[in-house]
Amino acid sequence: MTVRYVDLFAGCGGISLGLHKAGLQGLFAVEKNPDAFLTLKHNLIETHNHFDWPKWLPVKNWNVNNLLNEKNKPKLVNLRGEVDLIVGGPPCQGFSLAGERQATDKRNRLIHAYLEFVEIVKPRAIVFENVYGFTLKYPKSRNHKKIAYSDIVIKKLIDLGYKDACGEMIDMSEYGVPQRRKRFIVVATRENKARAIFDRLKNGRGEFIKARGLQNHNTTEDAISDLEYGHGTVQCPDSKNFLAGKTSAKKGSLQAYLRLPDAENYIPNSHRFVKHKDVTTQLFAKLLKDAPRNKCIMGEERKLYGIKKRGLTVLDKRQASPTITTIPDDFIHYSEPRVMTVRECARLQSFPDWFEFMGVYTAGGKERKNSAPRYTQVGNAVPPLFAEQLGLAIQQVLSSK
Repeated sequence: MTVRYVDLFAGCGGISLGLHKAGLQGLFAVEKNPDAFLTLKHNLIETHNHFDWPKWLPVKNWNVNNLLNEKNKPKLVNLRGEVDLIVGGPPCQGFSLAGERQATDKRNRLIHAYLEFVEIVKPRAIVFENVYGFTLKYPKSRNHKKIAYSDIVIKKLIDLGYKDACGEMIDMSEYGVPQRRKRFIVVATRENKARAIFDRLKNGRGEFIKARGLQNHNTTEDAISDLEYGHGTVQCPDSKNFLAGKTSAKKGSLQAYLRLPDAENYIPNSHRFVKHKDVTTQLFAKLLKDAPRNKCIMGEERKLYGIKKRGLTVLDKRQASPTITTIPDDFIHYSEPRVMTVRECARLQSFPDWFEFMGVYTAGGKERKNSAPRYTQVGNAVPPLFAEQLGLAIQQVLSSK
């Protein structure tokens, strides 16, 4: 059997890309932001025709709450028996340790929209993904009783008939992703198969990595050394007055896996270099010389280097990168005095070079919170290389008797 799924809070399509490669069949994807949905549509609908989109649902960006209105509910009810799996990760900014965690952040309420969708459609299985902060306890009321949102979600799933609902913190660098990205993954089924899915996921990673000619653990250099500025520049194809980089010859198995097949010295999509001021380049050069690697420079330590922003990390080419964020100037390249390009961040997230990002590159000020420029799309995504392994585990377990 082929597992059919719906992707909620789909973003630019990281989970869907992985499930597509695992052989699952997408029904439709729900994503509010127009730029993120444009990226998903371009790659997974127009280029790869991955979704069997229902005729009653317009192919456009959707707010999940609008999809759950009274007009659409009968059509969602009719999906019962057609949808095997619902996947998704509601926006996590209210829980993220990279920003100011706020239990009252209105984006946290989208968790309940996810659960309502599950209650209406009643799939065989669900996957819920969120950040580490999702498991931390927050004050629930004035009497200071604390509760973790992860406990709320698991309890609600159990109440909905998913008695085996369970969650695990997973470091995606253990699945070949060149990034120490830790995420809390909840799996639940109606058939008591959640633990089997987690077991299949863990036990199958060695065979998966070997079959694709990859290494078990990959470094930042393994992912992006062919994208350095020093390999040459050209006029950026989609941005006037900006330079883009060309690839050098591929170096290693991960680059061979992520690059365009049979292509050499090409211009990857979204590999636009940021134009830094001279004073910024000088600061970055000093950091490359003196600062520790893969360690966020924060607090009083910033004064030693003249850093004004909240935190900054110089990457270490010999290790997996820290968790990629949505802000381009959070990281400095390991050998060049500059921030990372969108494509370099996408490589660290394990997106292949054929996957093209749409929309603006960055957004500042108040626009940043409500928009999804390319850096944001990449930073919010689930690494496709991990999602593919999860999809294979789900397909194998749900198909077994």
